[in-house]
Amino acid sequence: MALSNNITSFVNFIAILCSIPIIVTGVWLSSKQGYECVSLARWPLTILGLLLLLVSLAGFVGAFWNRQSLLALYLFSMALLIVLLLALLVFAFAVTRPDGGFDVPGRGFREYRLGGFSAWLRNYVEKGGHWEGIVSCLSRSSVCRRLSAGYVTPDQFFVAHLSPIQSGCCKPPTACGYNYVNPTMWINPANPGADPDCYVWNNDQSALCYGCQSCKAGLLGNLRKEWRKVNVILIVSVVVLIWVYIIACSAFKNAQTEDLFRRYKHEFV
Repeated sequence: MALSNNITSFVNFIAILCSIPIIVTGVWLSSKQGYECVSLARWPLTILGLLLLLVSLAGFVGAFWNRQSLLALYLFSMALLIVLLLALLVFAFAVTRPDGGFDVPGRGFREYRLGGFSAWLRNYVEKGGHWEGIVSCLSRSSVCRRLSAGYVTPDQFFVAHLSPIQSGCCKPPTACGYNYVNPTMWINPANPGADPDCYVWNNDQSALCYGCQSCKAGLLGNLRKEWRKVNVILIVSVVVLIWVYIIACSAFKNAQTEDLFRRYKHEFV
């Protein structure tokens, strides 16, 4: 097998290895708290990782068995996937840049305002009928039920580092002045007019603050937090894939040159 084919096979093997963390990250992201209720963030990374795996396998097979047409298809598909990953990366940075979280004095957790997030994310939860399905899913999940098992006294709860979705959906806003009974039961608000969500809070365990604006904000806070981690993996993957693609293009040109030289030599002989 020619040196250029060996190089192309090797770089495609690297691309196959790169696809694995992308797929694993997509599966991990879809299993994170609250993500099971948001179809928006469920599978885009996993699908891109699987496509990358298939394209890299095609490139590996094409290089190993010297199939020029398969290599040409691989180069085109790889370029398209790199563009898609770059577009996803730019989009993810743009929509997750604003942070709607703010610190609460005397509390270990943060609270969240819907207006602090990007317009695109707000539109997702406020329009298109998505929120009703998300609320139904959250009420069936164990997101809030786990809090009651983890914290007993008010002091324990007030210094806890809650996830954004727990902070926004499982308790009323701190400004309302509700008195603590347990993490998901609060009574006698001292300042019910401080926030419209104060009137939405319900001790019914199937309702809680799932209808609150703070719950929508908490869900977006979770999405933002995890996608910021994913962006790091995307950056590394894109850089490696661009390097792989450049080497593969060079190897493909060398393979074409070698093929032309062999034909010329054969005709000359």
